[in-house]
Formats: sequence, structure tokens, C-alpha cells
Amino acid sequence: MSTTFKSPEQLSPHREAAFFYALFLRGHRVEALRRDIDVPDAVLARWMRASDFEAPFRDSLRRIYDYRKQVLAIFDGLIASQDMNSRVQ
Repeated sequence: MSTTFKSPEQLSPHREAAFFYALFLRGHRVEALRRDIDVPDAVLARWMRASDFEAPFRDSLRRIYDYRKQVLAIFDGLIASQDMNSRVQ
């Protein structure tokens, strides 16, 4: 079986968020997981200012940034849903 690289467009942000949520359920700290998922705005700004990055590469970085933000939003939704379920029970 060969392993191929998948671009963010080919990956499911739901699947990746579920992976991080499973880590949370196994006892990993939610803030540490959020840091692992997120790309801070300051990092994106630094990427966009880098003079040696060509436009197509910057476009790829922007897509990665958007993808990571989507994963983070889904992850936060899973955490919020888990919190609501814990309160109801």
C-alpha cells in the first residue's frame, strides 16, 4: 500500500477535527489541542510578508490557514456539544 500526500482540499476537516476530539477524550488538554490545530493570525501575516514566497505558494499558505481555521471551528463545536451533553446528564 502506498501513502500519498493529500492536499488540504482532499482531506476532510471533519475527519481531522474528529482526530483531535479523540485526543481530547483521551485526556489531552483542550487548549494544547487548539494550539496544535490553529495557525495564529500573526503567523499568517509573517508568511504573507515574506519576500521570497511567490504568489502561488502564498495562495497555498492561505488555503492551509483557512483549512486549519475550519478544523478549529469544527473541533470547538465538538467540545461545546460535549460540554452541553455533560451538563444535561
